[in-house]
Amino acid sequence: MAIAANSRELVLKIIFVMVAIVILSRLFFLQLFEDKYKVMANDIAILRKVVYPPRGVIYDRKGRVMLNNQVVYDLVVTPVETRKNFDTARLCEALDIDVPAFEKLMKRAVNKGGWVRQTVFLEELSPAQAARFQENIFLFNGFQMVERNIRSYPNPNAAVVLGYIGEVSPAMLRKDRFRSYNQGDYVGIDGLEQQYEEVLRGQRGIYFVEKDNFNRPRDSYKGGMLDTPAQGGRSIELYLDAELQAYGEKLMGNKLGSIVAIDPETGGILAMVSSPSYDPNLLTGKERSKNFGKLFMDATKPLFNRAMKGSYNPGSTQKPLTALVALDEHVITPAYGYPCSGGYYACGKRIGCTHSGGGHAANLRLALANSCNSYFCHIYRLSVDKREFGNVKNGLHKFYQHMYDFGLGHPLGVDLPHETGGTLFDTKDYDKMYNGSWNSCTNVFIGMGQGEIASTPLQMANSMCIIANHGYYYTPHFVKSVAKNPRDPILAPYLKKHEVTHIADSAFAIVGLGMMDVVNKGTGTVARLPDVEVCAKTGTVENKAIVNGQVMKLQNHSMFVAFAPRVHPKIAIAVCVENSGYGATWAGPIASLMIEKYLFDTVASNRKSLEERMFNAQLIPRYTYVIDSARRLRDRLIWERKVQQKRFADSIRHYQDSLMIHQWIKKNLM
Repeated sequence: MAIAANSRELVLKIIFVMVAIVILSRLFFLQLFEDKYKVMANDIAILRKVVYPPRGVIYDRKGRVMLNNQVVYDLVVTPVETRKNFDTARLCEALDIDVPAFEKLMKRAVNKGGWVRQTVFLEELSPAQAARFQENIFLFNGFQMVERNIRSYPNPNAAVVLGYIGEVSPAMLRKDRFRSYNQGDYVGIDGLEQQYEEVLRGQRGIYFVEKDNFNRPRDSYKGGMLDTPAQGGRSIELYLDAELQAYGEKLMGNKLGSIVAIDPETGGILAMVSSPSYDPNLLTGKERSKNFGKLFMDATKPLFNRAMKGSYNPGSTQKPLTALVALDEHVITPAYGYPCSGGYYACGKRIGCTHSGGGHAANLRLALANSCNSYFCHIYRLSVDKREFGNVKNGLHKFYQHMYDFGLGHPLGVDLPHETGGTLFDTKDYDKMYNGSWNSCTNVFIGMGQGEIASTPLQMANSMCIIANHGYYYTPHFVKSVAKNPRDPILAPYLKKHEVTHIADSAFAIVGLGMMDVVNKGTGTVARLPDVEVCAKTGTVENKAIVNGQVMKLQNHSMFVAFAPRVHPKIAIAVCVENSGYGATWAGPIASLMIEKYLFDTVASNRKSLEERMFNAQLIPRYTYVIDSARRLRDRLIWERKVQQKRFADSIRHYQDSLMIHQWIKKNLM
């Protein structure tokens, strides 16, 4: 037993001795060989300089710069180093500020980063401030100028596409995604800046510089052996055409709505306009916070990307898709006609049609050209009531699957953040809505693009790609190449072809011919172009809003979808002009001008008057501001009610806690 005890004691002694040797060895190594800790210990003599690299440049399809960098200098401070012998008056003189302003800025820096962490004191020094500070830098212990790149937009276009950057917030730093960021770093907040953050950001550099006894930077410490070089971000090239984008924004001036134009062959987005827009330069520089507040409060919502977040009933632009389903389910042939006399009455109520003369829906092509509501309501019912499905619930589910394949009811996966997926009801949704008791007349409006169906303009444009390509599409996307590499792994999802294999090529062909008839002799003749077979569909969408519990009937939305040419298509497009009337009045001309501009790089002289009418139209209705004010008032009242409820709950909780404490004191101490 004594031998065993002695053995354990010896083992423990050996362990303690080994631990002591390891610790002493490490300390010895740190003292003599570890330069990194020497630098930290000699912080007064060695300057640790952080260099933020330029973010990647963004180019359009023709190599034109859309987003670049501009060098600015921030003044940063380590507050703890300013406590002794600091000449506040001299710094105030150099920066042209007064002492109260200095104290306010210092307090903000301390609150933001504490006393020992380097924090931004003053952003974007003017050239005069930078020069005066540099001349007297030896007087200002704890202060340092840091070079930074801010984003610069050569042209005031594509704001909601390009996005903007902002400083990383404390809340962001607590998330895993931002583990490699530090306070003071900048990050993409929206648009392509956010989506391609890892590509664009680069890698910040750390440099160690010796300082002389006047606190002035001198030479690189140890010849730069300890430095970490900054690496600039990688640049990206877009499918976006900067000139077409600017033209679209001009056409949509003083209007609410959007344009989406896509190259059907690649899925590359040629233009994405959301109107009203704003100058992206407003969200750079010192005034960005103030400008953001103004844009955020604007009733027309310029920060909201209507092209991929706005959700609208597609109206008659849905009819080509309804026709494709009916053809695929073999409930009609291209020769099928319907005897419409101005309305659809088969469901016990009148659904009006814009045509009343006989023969305007004698076959599918005529029905598309004349946009006959009765025809498409009826073939929708034929599709979901098909006998082989057994019942309408199975039939509607099949219709839902068709629409889902066309890209409706779910986000497409565009390379921008926060895309929405619209509305598409399946059988279970109607069962819930009507307690299981409904039929094809309940949702007959879906066949003509009204009722419980809503799409984003991006989805509408993508559906045109499917028809143009006779059954396939590529996920719509902006980025063509990363650092001139079109096969970069980050682009892999956008190179995959999505095929709608169950629909025959002949069905797409006949629908395409019907859409060509829309332009040649139907409701969309405004989009006719010489020597180009334009295929299109007009849409006039009912528009209602609920304000203070009341349903307001507003002016219709103008919709237009198209692709051109019919054979070997180069462009597919969707245009929405809110609160403006018929599809052929506003959305149609804008779409045709965009197609003409893209295909021919100019607009014919005989269409200049049409172009001027689009440029000069003022279509933002006054009730936009009234509705927005009412909604803001409602949101304010809801917020105040929640605050009052929270205060009441807190008071009750405080009373209950006090009562429990009183009872405990009474029981245990009295």
